[in-house]
Amino acid sequence: MRRLLLIATLLPALATAEIYRWTDEQGRVHFGQRPVAGAEPVQVRPQVVERDEHTREREARTQRFYDARREEQQQAAATAAAQRAERASECQDLRRRLAQIPKGFSYYRTDAKGERIYYSDEETDTARRQLRERIAQRCT
Repeated sequence: MRRLLLIATLLPALATAEIYRWTDEQGRVHFGQRPVAGAEPVQVRPQVVERDEHTREREARTQRFYDARREEQQQAAATAAAQRAERASECQDLRRRLAQIPKGFSYYRTDAKGERIYYSDEETDTARRQLRERIAQRCT
């Protein structure tokens, strides 16, 4: 709090700092904040820049371009995040399905009548291998 108060009291003094101009023995002109012998104060006024209509239009066009680009980047980031989430969900599902194929147990599917059709050992191994390959392709 004390620092903030100190800064607040010093700011007006810094804003009213004077600049001095002097010429040395070699004829070179110098500027500084401390007066030296023969220095004269220089009054510095802020420069007001007026922009013509063409410049204002160009600035507005540039701003619209940057805004459109920023929006495109945000949309691309959102799309990428959605794709990552979808891929993560797919990977989780593939790993869950692989874990559901137990070793040494019968694996089956249900047909249209609701009856179980059991896979042979070869079909089970093929299903495991296909799931592992899919996981390797999609989840790395």
